[in-house]
Amino acid sequence: MRFLPLLGGLLPLLGLVGAAPSCNHECNRACWTSRFNVNTDYENEWPVTGVTRKFDFEITEVDEWVGPDGHIKKGAMLINGGYPGPLIKADWGDRIEVTVTNRLKTNGTSMHWHGFHQLNSNNQDGVAGVTECPIAPGTSKVYSFLATQHGTSWYHSHISSQYANGIVGPIQINGPSSYPYDTDLGVFPISDWYYDSAEHIVDRMMNPNDPFLKGVPGSPPPSNNILFNGMNIAPNSTGGEYARLKFTKNKRHRLRLVNTSADNTFVVSIVGHNMTVIETDFVPVEPYPVHQLYLTVGQRYDVVIKADQEVDNYWINATLSSTPLCGVSLNPYPAAIVSYEGADESRLPTDRGLPAIDQFCEDDVSSKPRTSRTAPKADFSDTKVDTLSVTLDVKEVNKGISKVLWSVDGSAIDVQWDKPTLEYVVEGDFTFPRQANLIQLPEAVKWSFWVIQNNSPSPHPMHLHGHDFLILGRSRFPANPLVDPGHPILFDPLIDGPHLKFDNPTRRDTTVVPSFGWLVIAFEAGRNPGSWVFHCHIPWHMSQGLSVQFLERVDRINNGAIPNLMPDLRDRCYEWGRYADNDPEFRMKKVDSGI
Repeated sequence: MRFLPLLGGLLPLLGLVGAAPSCNHECNRACWTSRFNVNTDYENEWPVTGVTRKFDFEITEVDEWVGPDGHIKKGAMLINGGYPGPLIKADWGDRIEVTVTNRLKTNGTSMHWHGFHQLNSNNQDGVAGVTECPIAPGTSKVYSFLATQHGTSWYHSHISSQYANGIVGPIQINGPSSYPYDTDLGVFPISDWYYDSAEHIVDRMMNPNDPFLKGVPGSPPPSNNILFNGMNIAPNSTGGEYARLKFTKNKRHRLRLVNTSADNTFVVSIVGHNMTVIETDFVPVEPYPVHQLYLTVGQRYDVVIKADQEVDNYWINATLSSTPLCGVSLNPYPAAIVSYEGADESRLPTDRGLPAIDQFCEDDVSSKPRTSRTAPKADFSDTKVDTLSVTLDVKEVNKGISKVLWSVDGSAIDVQWDKPTLEYVVEGDFTFPRQANLIQLPEAVKWSFWVIQNNSPSPHPMHLHGHDFLILGRSRFPANPLVDPGHPILFDPLIDGPHLKFDNPTRRDTTVVPSFGWLVIAFEAGRNPGSWVFHCHIPWHMSQGLSVQFLERVDRINNGAIPNLMPDLRDRCYEWGRYADNDPEFRMKKVDSGI
């Protein structure tokens, strides 16, 4: 198969597209086809199989839904009648086509494919008010994009805090691996679960006079439960059942972990078993052993576990930190079960295992990507550093009405559902509102360096669309910033700059900026035209404004780099405008950031 360079990526000659025989098997997981393997740099080349995997999603709403643990959830939003949504399963190089039909009563919706770069397909990224107008009730949108990456991810609504009501689901893209395994157990999402509606939670969090934690404006509620693959028993009651994985003794099992929470983060461990990490987000890494893994919201880890214990049942623990700053739950022992083949599944495990080491909201930045990427140190300025400063503020938004907002450089994002960013661009209108929080990247710049300066006690899981980023460095994580906050640790390029790592550091699309601290990232700019949001992945904080947009390669957006951009925008925004302007049932006025 020959390749030609085109629009910043490598696309195959059309006459040579097709699925090649796979060489991937238990003894050689690194191989995929004769041309592609785990060392292939998917930012530059990928297979194109010619296969299209089609899915149909119908989004519905239930005022009071009996959830997986037997308790009523208010304002549940479901995909095809269930939670989580259907698994999207495809092979590396397949095209994914998903028809999303909105059957909600009074809500628009959208769908984002978390971690997918969407090279030259920014209009498929699914961010309401940025890449599209919302999908109006009674209408549909067909999302179509190529799986240029492989590994594990998830999809979710990207409009206000909607995904916390249940619009989420897993994605598995089969491809090569940096470590051998016998069995693929598939995607195993872990998520917090709230009996209240996301809209009511956000309303209280934005109200400075009605916080969940007395005297702490903007504080979130504890989750009511933790679900594993959409299942768990209810705390202190008899509803629901444990999620269960099956191990075969002496076999190696690949497990795809995803944190699909709204707020809670977890230290994941399996009693009596170690794990070998083989992938972080969509990035294959040099394998390394761990006995526990910290998963912040939005992160994914692919691990291999050898079933080397006695035939029995074992707890899978998801332990929350002792600090409330990375989530609190009313479930004191969130757990699922591993059952070996032949074990008596009527018996619960008896050994809870050793207590997890408290990581105080700190994720791992020690992984080494298989395909190396080095940011040019010479391009990082010691005198002028681009900084995004995060603060929590109470601001008057209307006369006599104040809201608790997360601001970046003094501005909380507030997008326009009826005129998304891409519409501004195609119209040649670059008078973006201040609250769009838009940063236009210079076209001549290949690498973009950013310091995220967190001036609050809350750590934030920061997620970038359209790119992976290199984690060059960050400040330490305080053990208890609520008790002894001190002052924010400010990034000093002269003192901290020499300690940054530019040569193949950890690379992923989601990581944590510490409490009262800083994070330095770098990503390749100029290769992916579009408007890409960079935001905290806690939907409460998204609703409160913690996001910016990076506008990349405007010249290519308006020169046809994104196929079907104009008709897609026109059709979607026409349907949204007709609904919002004329439907007497439309009651979901935008009261938050909108993303």
